[in-house]
Amino acid sequence: MSPATDRHTIELHGHTLAFRLAGQGPALVLIHGIAGTNAVWEEVFPEFAIDHTVIAPDLPGHGQSGASAGDYSLGAMSATVRDLLIALGHERATVIGHSLGGGVAMQFSYLFPDYTERLVLISSGGLGRSVNPALRLAALPGAELVTAQLGRAARLAGRLLPSAAAPGGRVAAEIGRSVSALADSQTRNAFHATLRAVVGPDGQRVFAGDRLYLAEAMPTLIIWGERDPIIPVGHGRRAHAAMPGSRFVVLEEARHFPPLEDPRGVTDAVREFIRAEPPAQPDPDRFRELLRSGG
Repeated sequence: MSPATDRHTIELHGHTLAFRLAGQGPALVLIHGIAGTNAVWEEVFPEFAIDHTVIAPDLPGHGQSGASAGDYSLGAMSATVRDLLIALGHERATVIGHSLGGGVAMQFSYLFPDYTERLVLISSGGLGRSVNPALRLAALPGAELVTAQLGRAARLAGRLLPSAAAPGGRVAAEIGRSVSALADSQTRNAFHATLRAVVGPDGQRVFAGDRLYLAEAMPTLIIWGERDPIIPVGHGRRAHAAMPGSRFVVLEEARHFPPLEDPRGVTDAVREFIRAEPPAQPDPDRFRELLRSGG
């Protein structure tokens, strides 16, 4: 466990944003998934901090961060990440996103290419329609009543969850924490607002597929767990095929939480990627050409 001094808060636009910060060197931003916190990076954070400045926020309405003004769209969250970078004095970063965080990272690189050196997507949302049925059900009207009960039940059962030190315990602990947090009304409202911005009863409603050709000049690494039950690995394979020059790594024993299930696989893949791929250099003329030609 990293020391408490790694944990900080900052006021952005009148709202509290919590984040972890450690290390020195080029900036590396880690963006967690829906209902998650920066705890999902616990196993990889110290390794990345050896030679990078690692910044891992709790997204608005998640973890220790306060609620936003009500906008939980991918664009609003990516703008929050950009503003945090600026406030901390960083001009550019390699951006890594897990699950929903992958969608935020893609939106960040699309809206703020000048701030993006490289893009890493881990079990990312926004690359296909299908998603686990539980998330589709949670997007239904009135689902708050069910998630509130689930949150309360998870809090009561929390002591029965495996220790985080047990095999598979970190994933169980992270899922248990995420569900337990839904007992809090503010967290629950943020969860549903965030979820409904990207998922509907028929699946994911945000799809980056028609813009992936624009990532031609953005060094991109896609990492997926072969046994992912939340977002199928096929989404990663199709995205890799649609993103010129991207790299694709499948972790055979991982499911939906590769940073916790195979941290060595994740850190090795990211380190090799950063060594091999120099930072992107924004090229407005090339971007304009791609837009006009449609790829």
